[in-house]
Amino acid sequence: MESPSSADNGGPHAFDEALPVRMLNEFTYCPRLFHLMHVEGRWADNHFTADGKAVHRRVDQLDHVLAAPGAEASDDAASGRDQDAEGDGNAAGDAPPTIARSVQLASESLGLTAKLDLVSTAGDEAVPVETKRGRVPDNPQRSWEPERVQLMAQGLLLREHGYRCDHGFLYFRASRTRVEIAFDAALEQRTRELIAAARAAAGSVVLPPPLDDSPKCNGCSLSGICLPDETRNLRSAADPLADADGEDATAREAETDEHEPRRLYAPRDDTSPFYVQEQGAQVGKRGETLVVRAKGEEIGSARLHDVSHLVLLGNVGVTAQTIALLTDSGIPIVHLSRGHWFHGITFGMGLRNAYDRAAQFRSAEDPARRLEFARAVVQAKVRNQRTMLRRNAEGVDSRILATMAASVDAAGRAQSQEELLGIEGNGAAAYFGSFAAMLRSHDLDPGFDFTTRNRRPPRDPVNAMLSFAYAMLAKELSVAIVEEGLDPWWGLYHAPRHGRPALALDLMEEFRPLIADSAVISAVNTRMVAPNDFLTGASGCVMQPNARKAMVRAFEARLEQLATHPLFEYRVSWRAILRVQVRLFARWLRADVPAYTGITTR
Repeated sequence: MESPSSADNGGPHAFDEALPVRMLNEFTYCPRLFHLMHVEGRWADNHFTADGKAVHRRVDQLDHVLAAPGAEASDDAASGRDQDAEGDGNAAGDAPPTIARSVQLASESLGLTAKLDLVSTAGDEAVPVETKRGRVPDNPQRSWEPERVQLMAQGLLLREHGYRCDHGFLYFRASRTRVEIAFDAALEQRTRELIAAARAAAGSVVLPPPLDDSPKCNGCSLSGICLPDETRNLRSAADPLADADGEDATAREAETDEHEPRRLYAPRDDTSPFYVQEQGAQVGKRGETLVVRAKGEEIGSARLHDVSHLVLLGNVGVTAQTIALLTDSGIPIVHLSRGHWFHGITFGMGLRNAYDRAAQFRSAEDPARRLEFARAVVQAKVRNQRTMLRRNAEGVDSRILATMAASVDAAGRAQSQEELLGIEGNGAAAYFGSFAAMLRSHDLDPGFDFTTRNRRPPRDPVNAMLSFAYAMLAKELSVAIVEEGLDPWWGLYHAPRHGRPALALDLMEEFRPLIADSAVISAVNTRMVAPNDFLTGASGCVMQPNARKAMVRAFEARLEQLATHPLFEYRVSWRAILRVQVRLFARWLRADVPAYTGITTR
């Protein structure tokens, strides 16, 4: 899919006035894509959309005004009388046609607005030319329906402005070829039907179902947001007998097995967090580069397009210009205290999606929904704690594992959140009672001995690292939640409390053992940290800069590690799994998937 031009993408709240023709293209291509882009305001780039922006850069440089039919063209438009491959449109008349680029038109009766790439006029005849980045399709029409509908809609707008318009051209940049599209009665009727359907869909808050195993998903930049195969997989798992087409259950099951979820996005993100923990440092900018200075000297830098979010630990400043650059670029700034407590996030306007938040608040007021979600969270957390002990603890008592398995079953039957809190506490007591068995303490300094979980403040190095890793995990989930358009402060399991990201705490529970605890165990067992990296006294244990840096490396390494997704069985990083899980939680809130399923490993 190509990127819509800024002027033709009327934004997610422009539907009452007019429907941008570019939206009509998206609706014809995929109603779910239309909803995500134009109702919820979602967008993501890939190399196809980047190419599309480059192709449209020329036509967007200067807006022309289309003269009235038969009138003399303006000087700017008249200067466009060129004979390039896009241009002449073969408009009728002996005189050279007038070429107008980047023409904005609107019609109240049609309920449409558009920015036309190019219009060729001669007398009272107009011919629109729409530029496409790719090659001419190998099909009988030499074009796709969304492109024909988009061009026909432009023709309707030109007719509304008094021009005769019975055909247009699609110019395919990659093959440098123009394809003529006749504006016949069938295409006009189909276009009018789609205009009406798209305008109705623009006012709906219901997310349309994803396409079924469609090749369109492969090149779609929003496939990682849409999650088409994952959504259908979860729906099928919840109701394997459901079949709108009347197929029998055996055929449906065979079809489900045949089409396993595709990984429609990269397993690794090219961006990563940029951590600044030098006390007294300040983050500024130099062009599109973040620059860190301390005591008048530059001590670090990062290119903006390599940064997923900026993390400030303790007494670190950031200039107003840098804040503006980051918020405009959709890059959050995360604030942690020097003691690693999570303070909050600075972010721009970002996603203007009120529907997911409304569903979040409705679910938070529904005791049955809250209990359903909390059961899944506690079951997944205790199961993952048990898996960690089973995999990594030397000589763990089998009775401990049996007790934790019983806790998982009990969580599935719990009748209240208070009961779940007790079950979760029992599981944690069993887990941390055997946690030391996962540390190679017999090979290490006794400074890393672990007896029990303690915090606020932590009293030993292992607990200090656990608290640090949990703060990092809360930060990571908070960023993912904000990016999804949800409210990180309003949870369903953890009670909302001033200054506490309750939803981030909810969603991080199942990942505590798999990511945070794993990072701590790795840091200790591989000697990334040493006892002299900590200060321990009567008031607690404090991590020194070397320990913090080591834990950041261990935590980030764990997030970048590839794993097989337990639900969809493709290989992705743990960072990607976190974001997919937040997205699926939002889908559950909106009833796009039937149940929230916690992440567990075998």
